[in-house]
Amino acid sequence: MEHFVWSVNPVAFSFGSLHVFWYGMLFATAILAGLEFMKWVYRVEGKNVDDLETMFIYIVIGIVVGARLGHCLFYDPSYYLANPMKIFAVWEGGLASHGGGMGVIIALYIFTKKFKLNYLWLLDRVAIPTALFGFFVRMGNFMNSEIVGDPTNVPWAVVFSRVDSLPRHPAQLYEGFSYLIIFIALTLLYKIKRTTLNNGTLFSLFLIGVFTVRFLVEFVKVKQADYDTSFLHMSTGQALSVPFLLVGFGMLIWSLKK
Repeated sequence: MEHFVWSVNPVAFSFGSLHVFWYGMLFATAILAGLEFMKWVYRVEGKNVDDLETMFIYIVIGIVVGARLGHCLFYDPSYYLANPMKIFAVWEGGLASHGGGMGVIIALYIFTKKFKLNYLWLLDRVAIPTALFGFFVRMGNFMNSEIVGDPTNVPWAVVFSRVDSLPRHPAQLYEGFSYLIIFIALTLLYKIKRTTLNNGTLFSLFLIGVFTVRFLVEFVKVKQADYDTSFLHMSTGQALSVPFLLVGFGMLIWSLKK
């Protein structure tokens, strides 16, 4: 069976020794798209748009620090504990979405305490463009031919020639387009029901949607952790998704009862 062969260079273009990667461009696009989305939200709700610049500094720091520490501690702890200075080598790659999510949640908590905002109200609004952020990041992973799926012979399998010659599940696309659908669904729900939804509802639906997708896609994804998690009967990514799912369902029940 003939399969689609993916062999795109991760470097988009170069200026001498300076290389600009597709991943970096898509990561930056995700941040800017999220900022523009939140500007629209603030205008709709009569909030001060100028506050967003400070908030996004908090968010970017939370994403980068959280995602990096998450990768180092969740997926390759033995290496980074033996080489702690390598934790700062972000340019070598290695960001974990679970860590990035925790980083944003903590950063927004600090921000709302400093600027006297309703924490759940803000989480609800930021959750929507965060799903879009996930879409762009997974597209960046696809451009890098990383986070690939298990070998398969399904008609839509992709041969990542920079990895090997085996047709594989395009796990990045499964996740990326699922996150895009979640973004569209949350945006529509916000536009239609924003005045009647209890605080915490959108955020809980975001957690349930995103981490259900993450849990399911892990079944066809090459395992990323450098240690054995078979005793859990699930991968590291699945194990890390369970707490987010529990929080999501708990918050949804709480917000509906409220």
